[in-house]
Amino acid sequence: TGGGGGGGGGGDDDMYDYDYSIDLAPTAAVPASSMGAPVGAGGRMMTGQGGRMMTGTASRMGQPPGTAAGGGAGDVRPMTSVSGAGYQSANKQTNRAFDPLNQGRGAAPALAEKAENSPEDLAKDMEKQVNRLIEVSAEAAVKDDYTTALEQAKEAGKKERALCKHREANGLVDQINIDLTYAVCFNLANAYHKNKMYDEAIHTYSLLVKNKQYPQSGRLRVNMGNIYYEQKKYPQAIKMYRMALDQIPPTGKEIRFKIFRNIGNAFVRLGQFQDAIQSYETIMAGNADFQTGFNLVLCYYALGDADKMKRGFAKLLSIPIPGMGDEDEEPEESKAAEDAEAIGHVRQCALRQELKRRQREASQYIITSARLITPVLDKDNSAAGYKYIIDVLKPDHEDLASELEIDMAIRYLKQKQFSQAIEVLKSFEKKDQQHRAMAATNLSFIYFLEQEYTQAEKYADLAYTHDRYNAKALVNKGNCLLLRGELDMAKQFFLEAIGVEADCVEAIFNLGLVNIRMGSLQEAHQAFEKLHTIIPHNPEVIYHIASLYEQNGDLHNAIKWFNILSTRVPSDPGILARMGQIFNKEDDESQAFHYHLESYRHYPVSLDVISWLGVWYVKSELYEKAIHFFERASQIQPNEVKWRLMVTSCYRRMHNYQKALELYERIHAEHPENLECLRYLVAICKDLGRPYDVYQQKLSRLDTGRQAPTQAALGRGALTRVGGVDGDGGAPSPANRGRGGGALGRVQEDDERPKRAMQAPQAAPAARGPDSSKRAPAPVAEDDDFGDMDVGDLMP
Repeated sequence: TGGGGGGGGGGDDDMYDYDYSIDLAPTAAVPASSMGAPVGAGGRMMTGQGGRMMTGTASRMGQPPGTAAGGGAGDVRPMTSVSGAGYQSANKQTNRAFDPLNQGRGAAPALAEKAENSPEDLAKDMEKQVNRLIEVSAEAAVKDDYTTALEQAKEAGKKERALCKHREANGLVDQINIDLTYAVCFNLANAYHKNKMYDEAIHTYSLLVKNKQYPQSGRLRVNMGNIYYEQKKYPQAIKMYRMALDQIPPTGKEIRFKIFRNIGNAFVRLGQFQDAIQSYETIMAGNADFQTGFNLVLCYYALGDADKMKRGFAKLLSIPIPGMGDEDEEPEESKAAEDAEAIGHVRQCALRQELKRRQREASQYIITSARLITPVLDKDNSAAGYKYIIDVLKPDHEDLASELEIDMAIRYLKQKQFSQAIEVLKSFEKKDQQHRAMAATNLSFIYFLEQEYTQAEKYADLAYTHDRYNAKALVNKGNCLLLRGELDMAKQFFLEAIGVEADCVEAIFNLGLVNIRMGSLQEAHQAFEKLHTIIPHNPEVIYHIASLYEQNGDLHNAIKWFNILSTRVPSDPGILARMGQIFNKEDDESQAFHYHLESYRHYPVSLDVISWLGVWYVKSELYEKAIHFFERASQIQPNEVKWRLMVTSCYRRMHNYQKALELYERIHAEHPENLECLRYLVAICKDLGRPYDVYQQKLSRLDTGRQAPTQAALGRGALTRVGGVDGDGGAPSPANRGRGGGALGRVQEDDERPKRAMQAPQAAPAARGPDSSKRAPAPVAEDDDFGDMDVGDLMP
C-alpha cells in the first residue's frame, strides 16, 4: 500500500486504523520518525512496502516514553487508553433535543414476513387448540350442558390424537405431552359419565388406570366406583373403592375417609348394616363429620339397637360445630353484622355466610337424627325418648331442644292427646321471648280451636311481632280478625302472609273466603285459581271455583268444574245434587234427573233430593215411583204431615180414591186440626157418596177460627208445599227447608253464611251450597179434579 499524507493510508490498511493518538498540537511539518519513516498528520507512522511499522518504537530506541510522534521532551504526550478501544467522540450538536429513550426516531420498520410454520410451531398451535377445547368442555359441564361438553371432549380427543401423529411423523416423539393425553381422556370419561354413558366412561377410565405412565391414576377408580354405584352395582363399586384405597398413601387421610364413607353407603344399599357400621366407625374414630355421624345413627336405627342409637347420637353431638366456640363473636355482634349486610351498609362476608351454612347443616343433621330415634328409644313410652333427647340437647343446643319440644307437642296433637300437647306448649310461656315465640304459633292455633280467641290473638301477635316473616303467624292473626268481623284488616294480613310465603295455601284459601264475604267475587276467583295451580287435586278449591262460576252466571264453566270435582269425589251426594240443580236451570231434565238419582243413591236421606225426585216422577205421571220417595220422606220426618199428604195426592191422581180416603182418615185421626186433610176428606166423601157431615162441621169450625191470612193461604192450597208457611200442617217456612248434602256441602244451605276460616296448619273448611231462596220459581203442575196444586208446588 502506498504511503499518503495527513488522512492516513487507504486499502487494506484501513482495517487497522485504530487512531490511538490524540493530537494536542498538530504541526504543519511532517516530522520524521526515529527509523526514518514519515509520520502522518495524526501522529501515525506511515508504513512502507515492507509492512506497517508499529508505534511506540521510540521508547525502545532510547527515546522517552510517549507516542510515536517525534519531538522534544516537552512535546511528548503521556500514554493514554482513552481511545484505545476504538471509540470516537460523538459529534456535538448545539440544537439537539434531549431524547434518552430515542423516541423521536420515527416509525418502526415493517415486520418481516414470517416464514412457513415449522413442525414445532404447528405442534404448539395444535396443543393450544386441544387445551381450548378441554376448557370449553369443562365450562359446558359446569353449566349442566352435558351434550355440548361431550361433543367438545370428543373433538379434543381427535385433535390430541392428530397432534401425537404429527409429532411422530416429524421426529418429535420426545415432545409428546403425556399430561395433555391424561387431561383429554379424563375430561372425555367425565363427559361420558355426565351423559349416563356408563360403559364408555368405564372403558375410558380403564385406559388411564392401566397406563403405567400415570402413577397417580389409581385414584380414578373412585370415579369408576361411583359409576357402578349409580348403576346399582354395589359389589363392583365396593371393589373399586377398595382398590382405590390401596393405592392412596396413608398421608391422604381426608380422601381415604371419604372413600370409607362411600364404602359404607354401598353396604347400606346392600342392607349389610354391620359392615357399613364398621366403615362409619372408622371415620368417626379418625376424622368425624356430621354426615358420617348421621349415617351411623341411621344404621343403628335400622338394627333397632336403642343403646347404640344413644351412643351414636352422643358421638354426633361431640363433633365441634364451626363458629360455635367461645372465641367466636357474640350473637349480638353477629346479628348486627348480618343486619348491616342485609341492608347493604357493608359488603357481605363470605366467611360468615359459609359458617352460617355449616351451622345450619350441622343443626339439620342433629335435629333430624333426634326426630328419628326419639319415638323408638322407648317403645312403650315415646315421651320418655323425647325427654331423654331433650335433656341431652339442652346443655349445648338449647334451640334444638326447644324445637324438639314443639315436635313432641305436635306428636301429641296427632295422637289426639290434646291435654299433653297444651301442657308442653304452655311450658314455653315461662321461657324467654325467643323461645316463647317459637311456640306462639302453635299456642295461637290451640287457643283458636278452644275458642279462646283473646288468647289466640295474643299469641298470634307475639309470633308475628317476633318474626314478621312468619306466614303461619300472619294467617293466625288474620283468622282472629276475620272472626271479629274486621274483613279489611284480615285481608291485609292474608296478603302479607302470601307476600312472605308465596305458596302459603292457608293464606290463599282464607283470602278467597274473605273476598267472598266482602262480595269481591272476581278477586276470590283469582285467589282460588292461583291455589289450584299449587294444589291441583284439592276438592275444596275446585268446589269454590265451580261455585263462583255458578254465582257469576257462567253455568257452562260451572258444570265443567263440577265434573272435575266429581272425578275427585265421585260419591259426594252434595256435589251430585248441585250438578242436578244446574242442569235443571238449563232445562236439561234428563241430566238433572240422573244427578239427583245418583245423589239419592249415595245419600238416601236428603229431603231436597227426595222431594225433587218425587215431583219429577209426578210430572212424568209415574205416581207409583213418586209414592216410594214421598213415603221415604215421611219415614225421615214422621211428624211432618205434608209428606203423607203427598202420598195421598198421588193416589188421588191415580184415581185410587178408596186408598186415598183411607190415608186421609188416618192422617185426620193423627192430626185432627189439619185443614187441608179435612177439605180433601169432604171432597172425596161427596164424590163417593159417603156421609161427610162430621168432616164438614169440623172444617167449618176451624174455618171460622182461622184468621184472614190463613184463609187466603187455604184458597191457594199452600199448606202442602214444601217450605210453605207454617200452619196446622206443620210445613216449614222457606228459611227452614230441608238441608241435604254430603261431605263437601249442603244443597240448601246458604252460601253467604260466615264460613269458618282456615287456620294454619288446619285443613280447609267444608264447602257450602247455594242459597235455596235464590232458586228459580217452581213450575206448577196441572190441576186435577179436586183443584189442588199441592204436588206441583214441590218442584224447585
